[in-house]
Amino acid sequence: MKSMIKVLGGSALLAATSASFAAVDVGQSDKQATNWVAIILFASFVALTLWITKWAAARTKSASDFYTAGGGISGFQNGLAIAGDYMSAASFLGISAMVMGVGYDGIIYSIGFLVGWPVLTFLMAERLRNLGKFTFADVAGYRFKNGPIRTFAAAGTLVTVAFYLIAQMVGAGQLIKLLFGLDYYVAVIIVGALMMVYVLFGGMTATTWVQIIKAVMLLSGVTFMAFMVLLHYGFSLEALFADAVKVKTTVAMNSGKSAAEAATIGGSVMRPGGFISDPVSAISFGMALMFGTAGLPHILMRFFTVPTAKEARKSVLWATTWIGYFYVLIFIIGFGAITMVLTNPDMADVAKGVIKGGAGTANMAAVLVAEAVGGNVFFGFISAVAFATILAVVAGLTLSGASAVSHDLYATVFKGGKADSAAELRVSRITTLCLGVVAVVLGIAFEKQNIAFMVALAFAVAASANFPVLFMSVLWKNCTTRGAVIGGFLGLISSVGLTIVSPAVWEAVIGNPKGSALFPYASPALFSMTIGFVGVWFFSITDNSAQAAKERELFAAQQVRSETGLGASGASGH
Repeated sequence: MKSMIKVLGGSALLAATSASFAAVDVGQSDKQATNWVAIILFASFVALTLWITKWAAARTKSASDFYTAGGGISGFQNGLAIAGDYMSAASFLGISAMVMGVGYDGIIYSIGFLVGWPVLTFLMAERLRNLGKFTFADVAGYRFKNGPIRTFAAAGTLVTVAFYLIAQMVGAGQLIKLLFGLDYYVAVIIVGALMMVYVLFGGMTATTWVQIIKAVMLLSGVTFMAFMVLLHYGFSLEALFADAVKVKTTVAMNSGKSAAEAATIGGSVMRPGGFISDPVSAISFGMALMFGTAGLPHILMRFFTVPTAKEARKSVLWATTWIGYFYVLIFIIGFGAITMVLTNPDMADVAKGVIKGGAGTANMAAVLVAEAVGGNVFFGFISAVAFATILAVVAGLTLSGASAVSHDLYATVFKGGKADSAAELRVSRITTLCLGVVAVVLGIAFEKQNIAFMVALAFAVAASANFPVLFMSVLWKNCTTRGAVIGGFLGLISSVGLTIVSPAVWEAVIGNPKGSALFPYASPALFSMTIGFVGVWFFSITDNSAQAAKERELFAAQQVRSETGLGASGASGH
């Protein structure tokens, strides 16, 4: 594996962003010899999941079955599925590569992802289940005018899903090009076709079970990898860390650094502060990770698949447990990559890239550790799991995008809530086909582009647009339709706009001169999220219309239902 995925970004933060979302910075990665073990294992996974899709299709008769599996998923199952949604290739490949690149600081991003879950657990999970039906717009729109709020919710959902989806498709193409020896466009088409099959025929039932199987495979794989890394050091973390410092120092000296510089590079593995150069960027990026989690539509949608609010809380508890366990192991695997990959003479290109480029220059670190600890068979297994991971996440994203169009726009806005279930299901499946085609086309179009910023933007959009509207509509009595819609759109537009004029896009992607970016920080969340919240607040308190007065009166009824679940089986809108 001499050829690694190269980072096209410039700054340390951009590189970190690239790695943390694994969005798969895509420079030039050469095709490798076809790995038949990986292909056979992946084919087995596809065969199993297609059988599950056939089984699920027989049970998917109504819109409720399609969107939420009929609300029949248990808290434990849903927790595993949420973990599967969240443990994307971004986390598996990106964070391990980040730890390999700069050591200790890699765990900061793991914690950033994790901190979003208490917000969901204590503030959102139960209320989402009690107020919602299919999408988060059902919750935000409980007491608001359906047309405006659902139009905004669909826009926020589709923008978030689009950026996330493109990144995953490009990631799949680069992974398979590198691991399976297939052409890039072939890999993207395979992912798109399988994704459409899962969602078109199996809906949420099939997508949930694909996520559960993938989560079990991924957790099993990283458990074995971390166990083997620790076994090599007699289960002593201290010995592992000491060896990592020594290896980084040696690699730096071999790359031409002086003894003093090499010692500094080696020691930095165990020191924080290597990723982010200023506190504003640190806070802004952290806010995007933390609050973006609570605004991701494909995650929020999962709380409607369980039968009760109690099961929704249980879902988050189990998801947090599995995700936390996963991130601890990824940290160990990242240090294992330092000691096992950088010392391997066949991987000299990786060592060179890590010293020169910082974090994110070797997004295949975890896969290379698999090869080091488990040989070719385990390497094939992890390769297949990495591909299955992207496939499952893409299916979840597509389903949330399809539901935004068919349920929020078609059934509720265009048909005034009078669309029959069969028509809504048909629109959803047409949307799935369209999203699949668009994802494949854009995935191929962005092959040679650094699209790391798109996943960062997905989190920033979710934190700046979806989260403020959801949070304020559920917890603030004086929130009105006007405030939610204008504030939400302000958060959406400002997050996209500020990202475009940031160094991550303005300089690294568009190609403008260094230092010419109009917005100096890599993540806009601190600013755009503030704009979103202030917009919701200001345009609500200045709304003195009769409609606003009625919406404020309805807050008491909404609060009772959100806290108790009384009437939760009825329609969600008013």
